[in-house]
Amino acid sequence: MIRKYKLFSLLLLFSAMSFSQQLPLKTILLIIEQQHQVKFNYTDDAIAPYSFLKPETKFSLAEKLNYIEKQTNLYFEHINPTYITISIKKNILPRPVFDEMQPIHLTEVTIDNYITSGISKKSDGSYIVKLNKMGLLPGLSETDILQTMQQIPGIFSSDETISNINIRGGTHDQNFFLWNGIRLFQTGHFFGLISAFNPNLKNNVLISKNGTSAFYGESVSGLVAISSDLSSEGKYNSGWSSNLISSEFHSTIKWSPKSRFQYSIRRSLTDLFHSPTYSKYYDRIFQNTAVTTTNENSSVNYSTDEKFYFYDFSALLEQNIGDKHLLKTAFIAINNSLSLKQSTNDLINPISENSRLSQQQLGTSITWQTIWNPNNTSKFELYGSNYNLNAVNESIVNEQVLNQRNAALETGIRLENQHQLSSNLTLNTGYQYNEIGVRNNDEINIPVFSRKIKEVLRMHALVLETKWNSANKRMGFRSGIRSNYVEEFKKFILEPRFNAFYRISESIQLGVLAEQKSQNISQIIDLKNDFLGIEKRRWLLANNDNHPVQQSRQIEFNLTFNNKSWLLTFENFYKKVTGILSQSQAFQNQLEFLKINGDYTVYGTELLIQRNFKHFHTWINYSWNQNRYHFSDFIPHTFTSNYEIKQSISFAAMYELEQIRFAIGTKWFTGKPETTPLKTPSSNSNSTITYNSPNNTNVNDYVQTNFSASYRWKIKKVGEITTHFSILNLFNRKNIINRYYRLDTAQNIETVNTYSLGRTPNFSLQIKF
Repeated sequence: MIRKYKLFSLLLLFSAMSFSQQLPLKTILLIIEQQHQVKFNYTDDAIAPYSFLKPETKFSLAEKLNYIEKQTNLYFEHINPTYITISIKKNILPRPVFDEMQPIHLTEVTIDNYITSGISKKSDGSYIVKLNKMGLLPGLSETDILQTMQQIPGIFSSDETISNINIRGGTHDQNFFLWNGIRLFQTGHFFGLISAFNPNLKNNVLISKNGTSAFYGESVSGLVAISSDLSSEGKYNSGWSSNLISSEFHSTIKWSPKSRFQYSIRRSLTDLFHSPTYSKYYDRIFQNTAVTTTNENSSVNYSTDEKFYFYDFSALLEQNIGDKHLLKTAFIAINNSLSLKQSTNDLINPISENSRLSQQQLGTSITWQTIWNPNNTSKFELYGSNYNLNAVNESIVNEQVLNQRNAALETGIRLENQHQLSSNLTLNTGYQYNEIGVRNNDEINIPVFSRKIKEVLRMHALVLETKWNSANKRMGFRSGIRSNYVEEFKKFILEPRFNAFYRISESIQLGVLAEQKSQNISQIIDLKNDFLGIEKRRWLLANNDNHPVQQSRQIEFNLTFNNKSWLLTFENFYKKVTGILSQSQAFQNQLEFLKINGDYTVYGTELLIQRNFKHFHTWINYSWNQNRYHFSDFIPHTFTSNYEIKQSISFAAMYELEQIRFAIGTKWFTGKPETTPLKTPSSNSNSTITYNSPNNTNVNDYVQTNFSASYRWKIKKVGEITTHFSILNLFNRKNIINRYYRLDTAQNIETVNTYSLGRTPNFSLQIKF
């Protein structure tokens, strides 16, 4: 602990230093916000080119804004007394440059309205999603962030769930999910069909596929970081919405210019009534699980009565302390609950058993931010995250009772300091400590069996990162290194990160991204029937032996062309992940019960073409990749990954006016790999299925067309009302999203298919006031 306090003291001392009088405009705006209790709304690309002396403190707010307007190509618009938007003056064209030594004031490329309004792509290859500004997407009746991100090339879910999002060939647990600094082990409701994040809050979402900042660790694939900012909210802002699955209410209260509070609560309606939407979701998520397969392989008739519901709750508090300090606290709770009663249809000797499953995520964070001076800011964050998955499976067939629990608890601290060395160069330093504990319990009465496993890992990380942009903003880079130390293994892991861009012209940009990352926790599947066969994955910690630390390396080269009418992005990448477990890959063939280590290598191309008109825009994206496993302890050593989607194409067209919006789109991708049986087993009791080589073929291609529409009414002095209507799988295509094989009671091979959602309508009503 002494070493930690010394490091923290050095960071504080370092943060008190100042090297430059000229300040980035972003820093100047932060100072004005604190001095005058206002909030600016802007895009980073609009303010990025400007650095100059800050206006004098004695100036009024109007005088300071006038001073900035004279220094820039920007203008300010007061939305209300405390909310000010910043826009670029459209009538002023950039000055032609005749001398290459003169500065070319090119802004950093940020692509707005990427796919739809509210999504931007930054020069570093990451994506920013502003949920309160999101446009309509095909098939969505609400702004579901985890469904929305699947429109981005290279991100998809082959089984339609948001609990199985694959980013460039990785598994869902290899992604890092953050909500206001809290790591989330659970991200969905309805066991993966609905995002666990309230769609009506003004959250900003950072999504990264590569070139991630060194301040983010503990993942070998993608990043999804959700953050909330209440300073732009009015004095009182509330809303209510409901659809055919759930209902929610949220409210933001500004107690004073320095105090803001927000809370939201959402609860499903599924235990109160069964809508057509619920029926479709039920058929999709519970097929081939204990909920729907009781009668299989049995001559006895059973009846099943299930009760399912979910809820989520979040609360945030922001408190300005003086002119330099900001305190933030956040809390989130996510819950899924299922109770299952199964009974025999026997009037003489009825038998009844009760099974249940609950999945819960709790998290909290406290953040202290300080602007020491115009060049130095620091942040201290304390957080905790607790996940629990509990199931009791009472079999009505053989009176077996199985109790299972999987729990993960993570606590940690983060220290971060940002120092503006000059108008073009920023140095960021930090220290992070986290402790992760995982518990796995299993108890069976017939035969008697008990297993209790508890593991703990403690990790330290030092972070150093620099960001530089040329004076003319034609090129820039971010480079960093993350040094991890795992106490239990006495192991250092270095993770370099790099991200650079070069602007050939106003419309064309080249980029290169590279990163190394590591991960100490992953999800595995012991048996496909664990946890009622519904949420069968459990978290497990690395042990540096038969469960090694996962590590990844990735590099990408990209090209972007963007003008007023056209957008083209072209990305080529190579990625390798080592230390994976066969149990984490959801095998349902000859590898299902093996426990071996390996790696996977994936490379591919991602292309997006978008055409914009006044009220109409359309886009098409295409992805191709090759994803291969390598297991040295299995023959063949190399074969196709379970998560390879060789080719995929998505198309969408959207029409937007002020009040009415329409969106229609189609997506197609090659079918998921499957392993076919080689021959029929013999008729003895020890029969097993003999398979061909793993993933020797694919199921049929997946095709789905989706539609959405919305209409908005503005009510004077009250607020607005918005209605949404959507249809998933408009043409009711029966897509196979998974296939495996098993033996029936007669020892014959049985094919088990999992089908996609059928035609699924939904309707929502939203009121803001």
